[in-house]
Amino acid sequence: MHRQPIVILGGFLISPAAYAPMTARLEQLSGQPVQLVPVGKAEWLLTVFAFAWAGILDRVATAAAELALQSPTGKVTLIGHSSGGIMLRLFLDDAPFQGRRYDGKALADTLVMLGSPHTALKATVLRKMVQRRLPGATFADRVRYVSVAGDLDLDTATPMAQRLAPTAYRNSTGDAADRGDGLVPVSSALLEGSTPLVLPGVAHGGAFGPSWYGSPEVVERWWAMAQDAGSSSSVSVTNR
Repeated sequence: MHRQPIVILGGFLISPAAYAPMTARLEQLSGQPVQLVPVGKAEWLLTVFAFAWAGILDRVATAAAELALQSPTGKVTLIGHSSGGIMLRLFLDDAPFQGRRYDGKALADTLVMLGSPHTALKATVLRKMVQRRLPGATFADRVRYVSVAGDLDLDTATPMAQRLAPTAYRNSTGDAADRGDGLVPVSSALLEGSTPLVLPGVAHGGAFGPSWYGSPEVVERWWAMAQDAGSSSSVSVTNR
């Protein structure tokens, strides 16, 4: 991937402080500014409503525009964890949403999605809207999409993951024994048309296992893989 600034949008109800190690490691690896879009827990709880999505995407737009001005390429890299990855897919679109036209693809040429639930049998209304309006890697001619999925052995996971995973997997794919990161099944996290990367032993968040997408050593794995994977349509797996 290009050496350019990075904008991160985290996941539902995850504290901004949880992303501090990810932000710091990405700054070291990229040599570029990295900005996390701050979203509080109260704001996440309102994201059942479209206006709350728009409020968060307004912040993404501001951060991306400011960093693009500093970028050697004139573009930024977007990174979304969990629900953040779904919302960033919508940010790329130039069609109206809540009275705005974000057109994030004019500012970003790469979108990395970490454990984002792109498909699910029981998806929220807004997630269904994104999938219906923007199926797969809609802007692949202008934006490189990278999907990262964790493949966690539940025997090594936290009690919370062991308790929640079967129901979460069943709600997504119908299979309680599916593979996934403790919350999102692998098949749900791999967006059609994107560069797919699967990380063995990686959990959805710190509450699900000792190594998750934001752990510095895991950041190194998916960052390196995302740069090396090119536009391959096959699933890449690493045990590093």
